[in-house]
Amino acid sequence: MGSEGEIINRELSKMSDEDLLACSKEELVSRLRKEESDKMSALIQRGRLIKEVNKQLQGHLLEIRELKVINQRLQEENVELRDLCCFLDDDRLKVKKLAREWQLFGHHAAKVMREDLGGYLKKLADLERMQDGLVKENIDLKELCLVLEEECVSRSDSSPGGSSELNLPCMVARDLGDGSSSTGSVGSPDQLHLVCSPDD
Repeated sequence: MGSEGEIINRELSKMSDEDLLACSKEELVSRLRKEESDKMSALIQRGRLIKEVNKQLQGHLLEIRELKVINQRLQEENVELRDLCCFLDDDRLKVKKLAREWQLFGHHAAKVMREDLGGYLKKLADLERMQDGLVKENIDLKELCLVLEEECVSRSDSSPGGSSELNLPCMVARDLGDGSSSTGSVGSPDQLHLVCSPDD
């Protein structure tokens, strides 16, 4: 009975011909059915595993498609960002060049303004010196006119009745003194010649 149990537990494919002949039909049928049941269970389990693997593969394929879409979008964004960086870099170089040009222009303008300011200050100093000289000369001429006028008045008082020749220098001297005459400028050679009569 123990040997028959061992024969049943052993697979038919592993049994020798002598062992198979030693078994009864009922044992062989039972063993065959058991093996068919085991194989069927194995096939069902295999089918479940294949189905599960296929399901996982479908999920992975879906993830791969989604990743491809994301990768494509990232590549497009990368190209756009690269173009934007190139544009911004070109713009930065242009702004840098423009800033350099404005800096050079500012230095040049400041230099020109300093030179012009120095020239203007020099001209202003020259004009102030000329103005001081003219003021001094004008004062001297006024004093000269006053002296000549006083001399003319004293001569007219000393001459009886006065003559037209003596009155003429006095009038000229008076015009030179008050600046109301429009004939010639103060201190011109013609007026000085009129003032200096032969009697002097």
